[in-house]
Amino acid sequence: MQNEELLNRITEITAEIANLPKGYISQKSIGGKVYYYHQWSENAQKKSRYLHDDELKPLALQIERRKALQEELKNLRARPKKQNRNEVSQMKRTLMHKRLAVADIELDDISGFIQRIDAVHAPEHLPIGVTVRKGAPDRASLNEWWTDRSIPASRSGIREALETLEISNTKMLLVRCFGLSLSDQYWICPEGSDLTWDGINFFDSVFSDDIGDVLFGADKKANALDFSSPDNTSDGNLKKRWKIIDGKRCLIKGGSNPFRQQPFNEVIATGTMERLGIPHIPYTVTWNNGAPYSVCEDFVTSDTELVPAWRIYNSQKKKNNVSTYQHFVNCAQVLGIPDVVPFLNKMLTLDYIIANEDRHLNNFGALRNAETLEWIGMAPIYDSGSSLGYDKVAPEIRAGRDVTCKPFKKHHEEQLKLVTDFSWINFDLLSDVRELITETLSADNAKEYIDENRINAIADTAEQRIQYLQGIAQAQTSVRTESTEDDVEENIAEDYSSKRSLQ
Repeated sequence: MQNEELLNRITEITAEIANLPKGYISQKSIGGKVYYYHQWSENAQKKSRYLHDDELKPLALQIERRKALQEELKNLRARPKKQNRNEVSQMKRTLMHKRLAVADIELDDISGFIQRIDAVHAPEHLPIGVTVRKGAPDRASLNEWWTDRSIPASRSGIREALETLEISNTKMLLVRCFGLSLSDQYWICPEGSDLTWDGINFFDSVFSDDIGDVLFGADKKANALDFSSPDNTSDGNLKKRWKIIDGKRCLIKGGSNPFRQQPFNEVIATGTMERLGIPHIPYTVTWNNGAPYSVCEDFVTSDTELVPAWRIYNSQKKKNNVSTYQHFVNCAQVLGIPDVVPFLNKMLTLDYIIANEDRHLNNFGALRNAETLEWIGMAPIYDSGSSLGYDKVAPEIRAGRDVTCKPFKKHHEEQLKLVTDFSWINFDLLSDVRELITETLSADNAKEYIDENRINAIADTAEQRIQYLQGIAQAQTSVRTESTEDDVEENIAEDYSSKRSLQ
């Protein structure tokens, strides 16, 4: 295509895109009936409109047309550019662990997948759970780890964000920030680059707010975006971002519709763990544009790193006759992680009390020294918001049905049988849990989302679970850690796609 033809086509596409609707179509199930909505961002605000049946198909075709035109426009505008900190050119990289070269790899420049593994320099520093076959790391296994670093495609608002950023997928966001994270010390260094860990890591260096702003619904900046942000490597499906607040790296996370309850639940879980002496990360609630968000400080430092339980679980092959719980304990013991069973006793007890529905194997983990690889122990408990009937109406909360359980059993009563010791619990310290719940959920701004009837249902059922737990603790029922009955079959995070945040 000649230059004149190219410019004409770009002009035509740009004009057509401007006249096509932005955003995407979401669905919500209410009372067994499915309703469809058109959702899009406008002036940094998220908009939503109910769709009648006769509007659904035409709008879907227009949105697909817009996406196709945007992809064509991106290809037409592609030009070789001088490499700088935020641009992807050559895709030969070295996987680094802080300052140590681990392996030379090659990435696909469109998909962001690892296409090839060349020389391995420090096999002992490969990520936990990456399979090594005949002395070489398995590419599929390393790609799974790499993909887990990227924002999940089901994240609230991610489709709009990718559209705004004109990026094809979340793994390319990962490449743009060199895979840097605030959870561990791995990153990828471009071949021939003079970049250093000390110069670009997010623990010591100031990072950009650009990507976080877009993930929270802001329009794309007129000037070039700075992709140097840990928001490119944050996992989970709820809207979240990192901010530096008073010099501390803090994670800000929203809640899902319609009750926006997760941020408040984090505070309730914090109070419960404080009473029971369970090591945990404390949370507070902040507000932005009328919506609640939870805030917690990063507990990983520039010398330590978090290894998710999922990576630990994959460090050994599981036998069919071994329970999910016992396999995890076995893997942790082989790796040398201390005090795993006492930690699990406390975590599973907490999750029963708060009826946690999303403690999958990426929602807890262990800490180790990133340089010596010495295990410090299990990480303090974090991410407990999807609990206390967060997505259920009051009658459903009282009925106690359809409460999902993870990570080991499908039902909390069965998972509670894995706890080997209850002697550490002082039930007198839980006597004011109703007050904790009521006070937290009765905040002035929360009344828009949570009414008194809902608060009472949550408090009543929490007290009932504590009473049941006390009876179990006194009876000292037999422990069933070896049984595979009722085992969780897949490590899947809660999907909030049908109850997305509006802010």
